[in-house]
Amino acid sequence: MSEPSYAFAADGLPPQSRLMTGRAVFTEAYAVLPRGTQTAIVTSRLPGWQGTRLWVLARPLSGFAETFAHYLMEVAPGGGSSAPEPDPAAQAALFVTAGRLRLDLAGAAHHLGAGDFAWLPPGAAWQLAAEGDTPARFHWIRKRWQPAAGLAPPGPVFASDAGTPPEPMPDCGGVWATTRFTDPEDLRHDMAVTVVTFAPGGTIPFEETHVMEHGLYVLEGKAVYKLNRDWVEVEAGDYMWLRAFCPQACYAGGPGPFRYLLYKDVNRHMPLGGHLGHLGHLGQPGSAG
Repeated sequence: MSEPSYAFAADGLPPQSRLMTGRAVFTEAYAVLPRGTQTAIVTSRLPGWQGTRLWVLARPLSGFAETFAHYLMEVAPGGGSSAPEPDPAAQAALFVTAGRLRLDLAGAAHHLGAGDFAWLPPGAAWQLAAEGDTPARFHWIRKRWQPAAGLAPPGPVFASDAGTPPEPMPDCGGVWATTRFTDPEDLRHDMAVTVVTFAPGGTIPFEETHVMEHGLYVLEGKAVYKLNRDWVEVEAGDYMWLRAFCPQACYAGGPGPFRYLLYKDVNRHMPLGGHLGHLGHLGQPGSAG
């Protein structure tokens, strides 16, 4: 396989002569944010971050997907933050697509480049800065860690796309594989961020319909994706946002691999009757009252 490439936002504005009709859609079960919707005029800024702009691809919405936020970050050389995360209950998954980052955690410096991954536990005191002469670009996925009896948050994880062997899915001849950056058997993790790869012509051969919410950012290639009742064409730089139980399947279109960064919530009971706050404080089992 050739060296992977990682798509990013389209940034600038299209010309006035262009037709405005596109592929963006928001439905009761899914949303598609094509790369062309990620322009300079829809970027956001964050308190405590210098030289930084971001595209918010997903945020918790009542009645839709409620567990996570997904940011597409761009940090200018020398920019960053000494206090990136304002929520002490939030964990972070970072996946770098371009440039260089210095991540300081517990007195140690970690230097991250394209294809590198970091998972940071809730309450971790971390800092981030862009190194080098070009902007650092990365995905930042945030989720509040959900306590469970007898489990404490795991320690930080550092991995890479190139250094993590993809695991072929069963009975598919190797055309569908998942790069898992954290151990799926470790129940301390209540979120999974992976890279899914399809060879040209590979497929999800049934309509997955499950409780996990999804964010899927297409890193490379193109495909036709089944979302609820619709077949939708997607390509590098597009984002798909799925609520729980949205039927999904795909055909990879070629000529190269189809790859996407995938978020899902895992390994926890379904909260009954309200917000997760009734489960108690971080790391403590919830009361029955």
